[in-house]
Amino acid sequence: MQHVSIYTDGACSGNPGPGGYGAVMIYGEHQKELSGAYDNTTNNRMEMMAVIKGLENLKRPCNVTIYSDSRYLVDAMTKGWVKKWQRNNWMRNKTEQAKNVDLWVKLMEQMEQHQVEWVWVKGHADNELNNRADALAVNAIKEKPRIQDNPK
Repeated sequence: MQHVSIYTDGACSGNPGPGGYGAVMIYGEHQKELSGAYDNTTNNRMEMMAVIKGLENLKRPCNVTIYSDSRYLVDAMTKGWVKKWQRNNWMRNKTEQAKNVDLWVKLMEQMEQHQVEWVWVKGHADNELNNRADALAVNAIKEKPRIQDNPK
């Protein structure tokens, strides 16, 4: 299987508010950049959307390393929170429903055909590709047409 690295970031101007996502995909000698914007969204949703869009762009099963500065996203995937929420009918505990269920479902579906490793990186630090993903996300808010988001 081919290895792909995906550096992702999400940004939001207000929370909720207009938001953007950015992803930088590296495979072999190739690099591809993705970005998009949404209205009425949150930073966490844009972090998730960056990964979803990156995975959607893969044309065949791959070994994927996802680099994200989102503790929410990386911890949910690496500490088993998402699988627990899924087992409990998307409840975080007896009284509180998990947030962003629509995107967690979409993300889990996109991951099915790939071997995925999650790596947390410090945001706004010295990781050039994470900084590029951040710039793509921030610029998307200003420059891209915005899709209406419906946070769940």
